[in-house]
Amino acid sequence: MSVPMYNKQNSLGTPPPHKTNPFSDSEGPSRAQSVPVRRTNQSVQELEDYAITKARETTHKVNDCVRAAEAIREDATQTMLTLHRQGEQIMRSHQVAADIEQDLTVSEKLLGSLGGLFSKSWRPKRNHQIKGPVSGNNYSATTANDTEQRGKLGIAPARQEYPSHVQTTPVSAMEKVQAERTKQDDALSDLCSTLGQLKEMAVDMGTEIDRQNKALVPLSDDVDELNFRLKGANQRGRRLLGK
Repeated sequence: MSVPMYNKQNSLGTPPPHKTNPFSDSEGPSRAQSVPVRRTNQSVQELEDYAITKARETTHKVNDCVRAAEAIREDATQTMLTLHRQGEQIMRSHQVAADIEQDLTVSEKLLGSLGGLFSKSWRPKRNHQIKGPVSGNNYSATTANDTEQRGKLGIAPARQEYPSHVQTTPVSAMEKVQAERTKQDDALSDLCSTLGQLKEMAVDMGTEIDRQNKALVPLSDDVDELNFRLKGANQRGRRLLGK
């Protein structure tokens, strides 16, 4: 019985035909693993870029919050200055009312001395004495210092620049993210400081408004008293003119 030629060749140890499949196990794992490694490196790069982008976006948002707080502080400073000017105006108005009362007293004495020998003497009616502005509401003295001090809160302090903790230019992704975190920490410190100033200014505004409300009560009483006495003086003058 004859043996096939190919069986004879195999039996003699002839090597099998060469495989051309690049992913064949016979060529080892080096070429097959090159593609996943490349994809892994690409995924890491994408994650690093994403982390840097998000860190910069967070820094931008924190800076926006700081700028918004600084704008509110500027508006609050102007409001405080307006309140102080309003308080000074209340004090001046009350002082003018007190000066009018002095002139009215002289006029009342003159009206009382007129009328002839047989006319009935006239004395002005008074409900209470006009005292003028209370010394505790001396805005020119007490609130001038407050205006100067609180004005510095909104005008003098500019945004504090903190020294950079990273002296060298960041190269790696981790260094860039850390640099952004440092900027965020500095901006958050500015934000906390500004919010603390706003809290103090809000307390000062409340104190100023409360003081003005208390100052308006005696001013209103003195103005009512002036109106009452002016009506009496006008009636006395009309009676004298009628005679």
